[in-house]
Amino acid sequence: MAKNEFDLIAHYFERQAVDRRDVNLAIGDDCALLTVPEGCQLAVSTDSLVAGTHFLADADPALVAHKALAANLSDLAAMGATPAWVSLALTMPEPDETWLKGFCQGFFALAEYYNVQLIGGDTTKGPLSITLTVQGFVPQGQALTRSGASNGDWVYVTGNLGDSAAGLALILGERHLSSEALTQTLTLRHYQAQPRVLAGQALRGIASAALDISDGVMSDLGHILSRSGLGAVLDVDKLPLSDELLAFEPDEIKARQMALTSGEEYELCFTVPEANRGAVETALAHTGVKACCIGQLHAGSGIALQSNGQPLDWQLHGYDHFAE
Repeated sequence: MAKNEFDLIAHYFERQAVDRRDVNLAIGDDCALLTVPEGCQLAVSTDSLVAGTHFLADADPALVAHKALAANLSDLAAMGATPAWVSLALTMPEPDETWLKGFCQGFFALAEYYNVQLIGGDTTKGPLSITLTVQGFVPQGQALTRSGASNGDWVYVTGNLGDSAAGLALILGERHLSSEALTQTLTLRHYQAQPRVLAGQALRGIASAALDISDGVMSDLGHILSRSGLGAVLDVDKLPLSDELLAFEPDEIKARQMALTSGEEYELCFTVPEANRGAVETALAHTGVKACCIGQLHAGSGIALQSNGQPLDWQLHGYDHFAE
């Protein structure tokens, strides 16, 4: 049985299926040594998940691991990058080997799917939290950023919106459904959202700006607008809603408001110049991911909402960790 920090690392984290040729030295030394492909830039992102804030302490550790890694891979997807490496800093109150076994099962399953190698990190004692740093490659000068949008560009989102918020409400016990199947489906859509890695790569050279939806469209699109110095009009009738969300919330107004504010979706929100609109569907065809146009950018600031061509006075906000 693993007993100390080094036993835990050796027993649970050094054994993995992914063994990349660009990793020259990984777990077991003071630093990892890595090789970046010629002609590529290195994309790096760090996220933390804290028990009680991002997941319940008694949640299935395999689902927690998937959510943690997916959230980080989604940042790479938003830049159009190809995932390569990840480091993990894990803080635990006690070395719970049952929890670690489940965590590693979920973590390495997703890492193997995207050919991501764990290259190092840290374990320490304290309140349960997970911090991941992911690295990936993007061809020189082709990264999707938040600042590239222009007046007149169209606003798109991938997938459906709102399912994650519905799943979270069920996880927290704020809502209860008679259908166990629907409850399980929406719960897993919160914990097992799929990062849109292939979609992000396909949108290089087509999208003018992009990010992933981690705090809700109303919040995240605002980052593109701020960095690009523009405003936007969104048509709420064009928001993509799943049948499961509408079964959870039959009131379409409330369902659309959920779609605009639901965080941890890890879909992509991106903008496309008029000249590239015809290329979006073709570019995404091989990814199995749909995209819907939900609005357009304009000179100005902020996000205006409309339905049937009429303005809406919905006071909506995305998630903010430090909001009162």
